[in-house]
Amino acid sequence: MRAVSDSVPPHGWRILRSDAGRLWATRERPFGHAAETAGAARTVDGDDLAELRAVIEEQERIARSAAEERGRRRA
Repeated sequence: MRAVSDSVPPHGWRILRSDAGRLWATRERPFGHAAETAGAARTVDGDDLAELRAVIEEQERIARSAAEERGRRRA
């Protein structure tokens, strides 16, 4: 895998290209337990940068929703 230098990854994520040309992104810090339980994935892939960004945004949305739900339960 090689880092993709021609794009700016979303904050906290690192974008890589496999030897086969597939794009992957990995989150530099793990998600919390609640986010992982809700289905947020730390490593994702996509056919192109637009798809990869959409998948990353979805993982972050899942994590935010899990954190909000956890906050509501504690309140």
